[in-house]
Amino acid sequence: MMASLSEKFSKNNILAKWEKNSDILVLTFLALCCWAIGYSLFGEVFGVQSQIFQLAILFITAKITGWLTSLIKLPPMVGMLLMGVLLRNVGFLQIEGNYRKFTAILRQLALVNIMLPAGLGLDPKALKKMSWMVLNLAFVPVAVEVAGVAVAAYFLLDFPWLWGILLGLLLAAVSPAVIIPCLFQLQDMGYGINKGIHTLVIAASTLNDIICIAFFGIVIGIIFSTGSLTMQILQGPIVIAMGVSYGIAWGLLCQYIPSKKEKYLVTLRTLLLGLGCVVCALGSDALGYGGAGALGCIIAAFVASIGWRKQGWDNQNPVRMNFALLWKFFEPISFGLIGMEVNFSILDGNTVLWGTISMVIPLLLRIITSYVTMIWTDLNVKENLFVAISWTPKATVQAALGPVALDMARETLNLDQINLGNAVIVVAVMSIIITSPIGAILIMQLGPRFLHRTIKEENEDEEVINPVERREAEEKTKV
Repeated sequence: MMASLSEKFSKNNILAKWEKNSDILVLTFLALCCWAIGYSLFGEVFGVQSQIFQLAILFITAKITGWLTSLIKLPPMVGMLLMGVLLRNVGFLQIEGNYRKFTAILRQLALVNIMLPAGLGLDPKALKKMSWMVLNLAFVPVAVEVAGVAVAAYFLLDFPWLWGILLGLLLAAVSPAVIIPCLFQLQDMGYGINKGIHTLVIAASTLNDIICIAFFGIVIGIIFSTGSLTMQILQGPIVIAMGVSYGIAWGLLCQYIPSKKEKYLVTLRTLLLGLGCVVCALGSDALGYGGAGALGCIIAAFVASIGWRKQGWDNQNPVRMNFALLWKFFEPISFGLIGMEVNFSILDGNTVLWGTISMVIPLLLRIITSYVTMIWTDLNVKENLFVAISWTPKATVQAALGPVALDMARETLNLDQINLGNAVIVVAVMSIIITSPIGAILIMQLGPRFLHRTIKEENEDEEVINPVERREAEEKTKV
């Protein structure tokens, strides 16, 4: 026992933990430096009583709480979200006036930061090879979940049908921030490599999110459209046309400029792609076609990455790594801000109860549908079940899009729409709190039991049966 304690607190172990978590202190000091610079320039606008200071505290405490949550093997975003809920309901955090617009822009930027790594990480060859399975997983189970949520919300929450569909599209998006790290960890241990399970799930979940985000923008545009019936009908096609055309054009631009021999190639490509997509997101929103922003971002990233691959970059290209670094900044902001919208003083117990039911039952239907639609593939029963369950976690998109309807409803001053927007946020928060930790635990626990393991050595690939399969084989031999 003494030896194990000595190993746990050894110099090498402490150094490894420091290397892994030192970014938390860096980001904390960066936030404090930004606040100090603002206070030096603008005085009490950045004072300790200001809302800017409150947002800085939210960022720092959410980041630290996320790290503490990760120590007990739960997704960090759960701790970040709960910190936002806590600060709001103890009376510390009150975002009002023009700062609501500011926080809405921060969420837009967070959404852009989600879409760019997703688009850059799409592998055209893997998509082509597994196209049928990817499309199947991205469309059929999603349609079932959206329909299930819409029906449940209509009967249990008294939502209008369009609002029910909007809620369904929000809840049907899965969380790359939870799924991808878990799958890469399993991949590093050799699980699921032989059939490309991680490629299938990541590609399908990315396409899933693209579909949900694009149609979310279309539906919310229709709900809040003040134009004629004709314009409401044309809202969807216009959003798709704007997003696709801008994405292709900007992606092609990023393929060819700057020159691949440019000294500061990575930095310039990051800035060009990133700022171009920010223009797409904020510009489309200003024009009244908000859904085009996210669609344009992910298409631009995907088109740009196709050209960059031909020049020698792969999925882990350095531009993608830069946006992954930016996510370390936007993650606590995104999840902290959605937690901030949960106000216990006006929280309705019926909304929590029926909203949770409206989320859980369609999710179970989605898992069943995913399993059934994949029966005729080359996956065995356990692999098929793992793929179906791996779609459980919800977090990233719900944090970015959850408050959007409420933000737009506040501008209309329509009390009914404001109440519906509040209900959407409550259900989104419940989906994150319930599915993120459960989904992460299921993926990491079921992966070694359900997936085949391959250990790659220096000169050969040695396939190793995982412990559960080995035990079953031994029992059959005894019989």
